[in-house]
Amino acid sequence: MNILFFNTKPYDKDSFTQENKHFKHNIRFIEAKLSHDTVALIQGEPIICIFVNECVDRALMQRLSQAGVQLITLRCAGFNNVDIKAADELGITVMRVPAYSPYAVAEHTLGLMLSLNRKIHRAYNRVRDGNFSLDGLLGFDFHGRTAGIIGTGRIGALVAKLLNGMGMKVIAYDPQHHPDSDALGIHYVSLAELFTQADVISLHCPLTPDTHHLIGQQALQSMKQGAMLINTSRGALLDTKAVIHSLKSKHLGYLGLDVYEQESELFFEDFSCDIIQDDIFERLLTFPNVLITSHQGFFTQEALQNIAKITLDNITQFEQTLQSKQPLKTINKVT
Repeated sequence: MNILFFNTKPYDKDSFTQENKHFKHNIRFIEAKLSHDTVALIQGEPIICIFVNECVDRALMQRLSQAGVQLITLRCAGFNNVDIKAADELGITVMRVPAYSPYAVAEHTLGLMLSLNRKIHRAYNRVRDGNFSLDGLLGFDFHGRTAGIIGTGRIGALVAKLLNGMGMKVIAYDPQHHPDSDALGIHYVSLAELFTQADVISLHCPLTPDTHHLIGQQALQSMKQGAMLINTSRGALLDTKAVIHSLKSKHLGYLGLDVYEQESELFFEDFSCDIIQDDIFERLLTFPNVLITSHQGFFTQEALQNIAKITLDNITQFEQTLQSKQPLKTINKVT
């Protein structure tokens, strides 16, 4: 089928072109993001592919319907930026990649923790400048400390396993218990208990109305003095202004982010020669105990290959459904 890929980076084109040798779809790649200004670039393609930072509200969904789009396929797990209700009303199917490499995100989470604790990013810059002083680089042993995992799906469970292997006591909060939790010795507690007991807190839950700003002023105040907070899930799980206040007061000891509440205006693009207008983000960068990466947790060879394969397989299933005129039956359909 004819597919238009929006917001394409070189690595997207490489991975999808390679994987498409097995599927033989007709793909057109463009660099522009999907928006009200770029929807006119659709040239009769019934399928479009977008990424996590593209917002498809009701008005844009109506324009896609008018352009003849029948399927929106997301080459990511998150779909909170897409108006699913509007899509359903307009007869547009939405599909996603619910799991591509939980190891990629879990390992990146651990990397943020280790880098923050041992100030590896700061030490790297010092040594390049010929500064071999250890002042200001003091860390702590993770062994024997308590880690709190919020959300024990596949990624959260893997992070728990990694931290358990480092000798940490792991506690967790999740309305649904992961089947491997008991084997790992994970103890489920209330959210309030997790905040007060954990030395390191890592977020691995979806963004929903219930989890929006899950970490706000009250949650931050209840955390241990000097606690480490890691978010590789969704940016809006944090109330960023409240986090900044906690950092300024020196209550929150460490902050590691791979996502940001307003990241759609920044992440995946090069602004190194521009003046960034987001004052909140710029304030975060002033703290020596904050480490931010630009939503690269998923970015491994294995993940890109799996994303391409599952996305193209979703499209093939949709095509076969149209031909057979049978209802689409797949766990990757967003409802």
